Amino acid sequence: MKNNFAYLMCLILGLGILNISTAQVGDSKEDGGWISLFNGKNLDGWKVGENAHTFSVENGAIKVAGPKAHLFYVGDVENHNFDNFEFKATVMTKPGSNSGIYIHTRYQEASWPVYGYEVQVNNSQGDWKRTGSLYDIVNVIETYVGDDEWYTEYIKVEGKRIIIKINDIVVVDYTEPENPKRDPGERQHRVLKGGTFALQGHDPKSIVYYKDIMVKPLP
Repeated sequence: MKNNFAYLMCLILGLGILNISTAQVGDSKEDGGWISLFNGKNLDGWKVGENAHTFSVENGAIKVAGPKAHLFYVGDVENHNFDNFEFKATVMTKPGSNSGIYIHTRYQEASWPVYGYEVQVNNSQGDWKRTGSLYDIVNVIETYVGDDEWYTEYIKVEGKRIIIKINDIVVVDYTEPENPKRDPGERQHRVLKGGTFALQGHDPKSIVYYKDIMVKPLP
């Protein structure tokens, strides 16, 4: 009886430890390996240089409203250096607003990010390159979503291929050539070389919200 009781206690303790371990994993990952990059409460894990007041947290979302600024992910996930991945964010634009999601970029104190690609966020602002554009590389002229509504912007990078979806609609499917032709100067760094994500504050008239910012690292 004593042996049976000891065995039962070990089994119960083992199951308890397993449940605790599983719960801890669930706090950082969703089903399918998605990892949250934004906690919905503050900007921990993110860094901005100039015009830091452009970014704030409002009702569980990152609010972008103010002069030109860029908010870079500098957190622990993949040591903020991503090569192959799936990325998604829930986004809402206010009328006449412009923003962007940078991929494979690097932290900068000021100015427009030099490294990586910008994925456009713009449903009604004067720039004709609309939401989902791989900016100046593959430009989308159609408007797939409207202002004042939440939508999902999805980006996948695997090897040299970039896929962009707006609410599950593929709007860009681009494969970077072996020797991509880029203009001299800063444009030459618009290539896939690994890096982090950044959110763009474009101008004082633009108000954009981001929430549920998730990444799934790929091999």
